[in-house]
Amino acid sequence: MTQSLITISYIAASALFILSLGGLSRQETARRGNWYGIVGMVIALVATAAAMNTGGLPLLLAALVPGLIIGAFVASRVQMTSMPELVAILHSFVGLAAVLVGFATYLGPHAQMTAAEKNIHTAEVFIGVCIGSITFTGSVIAFLKLRGSISGKPLILPARHLINIIMLLITIGLGVAFFMAPNEQTGQWPLLIATILTGILGIHFIMAIGGADMPVVVSMLNSYSGWAAAAAGFMLSNDLLIITGALVGSSGAILSYIMCRGMNRSFVSVMLGGFGTEGGAPAAAGAAPAGEVRSVDAETTASMLQQAKKIIIVPGYGLAVAQAQHSLAEVVKILKEGGTEVKFAIHPVAGRLPGHMNVLLAEANIPYDIVFEMDEINDEFPGTDVSWVIGANDIVNPSALDDPASPIAGMPVLHVWEARDTIVMKRSMASGYAGVDNPLFYKENTLMLFGDAKKVVDEILTAMRD
Repeated sequence: MTQSLITISYIAASALFILSLGGLSRQETARRGNWYGIVGMVIALVATAAAMNTGGLPLLLAALVPGLIIGAFVASRVQMTSMPELVAILHSFVGLAAVLVGFATYLGPHAQMTAAEKNIHTAEVFIGVCIGSITFTGSVIAFLKLRGSISGKPLILPARHLINIIMLLITIGLGVAFFMAPNEQTGQWPLLIATILTGILGIHFIMAIGGADMPVVVSMLNSYSGWAAAAAGFMLSNDLLIITGALVGSSGAILSYIMCRGMNRSFVSVMLGGFGTEGGAPAAAGAAPAGEVRSVDAETTASMLQQAKKIIIVPGYGLAVAQAQHSLAEVVKILKEGGTEVKFAIHPVAGRLPGHMNVLLAEANIPYDIVFEMDEINDEFPGTDVSWVIGANDIVNPSALDDPASPIAGMPVLHVWEARDTIVMKRSMASGYAGVDNPLFYKENTLMLFGDAKKVVDEILTAMRD
């Protein structure tokens, strides 16, 4: 393959990646966008292989084929609820790749460079390795937290901010030593120490972040992995890798901003605040709001839903864990056939991954046109007969609006309590990831339906069919 054809292939792949991001922005075009990305990556792999020396092709295939098989096997078996940790661990691979590429390009043979070229390349290597190291270790910790292998509670060390600043200053000092090193043998030691130090920094950063901020962490690590890939592209002088990394890095940063806005938190406060505890923790003793909890059974719930003219359903992570989306789709079908207007309200941070709920509902073939974002539907709750909350907590907590002292004060929430009646489905009275009680459960127009979401929705479905 000629150099011109390789360049054209890279341009085509880049265009397909941009189209992929555009397609993924809407549910209706998400499948098409995914295919754009797949085709673009195939073109990129073929062009990169064609550009290599023929002697390196066996080594490339030896790495590529097992990787494709393992990736396909893992992706085909992963549950939707496990998608956040899969994404996190994939980010770690990108970070590790950037570290390895950095060392390889620095220590391996390379063409003679001018003074300016050498200085730029040295800076690229150091920055790329440091970003990659932070991404690698931070993503591994995020994976372990999401998987439940380590506690979701934030690890708050004494003087942790000072510790982070000291590690950053030492890293900068190592960067200067690396830059001034007379040769690769001397420079490899500051680079190695900086790699270890930034790896520790990545661990410390993510360990200090609580469960409530994990959606932001996932999107933030997505951004880091993109910049790590872009850095690797600069080190390898690969334009496609630079473009792809920049697309992933910038889109991840924008997504992090959207997540932060959805939680009324700044990116800095997410990194430094340590907000949130383990999901499912019981509320603190004596912290329960005033009021009485009223429970309801599945049969009564079915009757209320069938008598309602308008229903808004708010799905949360509990729905995903129980895998109740398919039974819920059947309930929605029966309600719509009976003349009931049914809509879904999606909060920006519902679930543990941006777009988690949208994908879950699409998986059950719930029509796109009845699924709305928070800003589009919040004003409709006052005219709604029943708001039905399934496995959600913090995103429907009125204390975000009413209690300035609440940890979630100012966070935009879905105003489900403004409906005539509110039905909340939960396993128990446990708090959400923010670790605070929810006054919604004690409101006069709220009914609690306790139990596993799949089991309870199946009972509602049976009652509707009888």
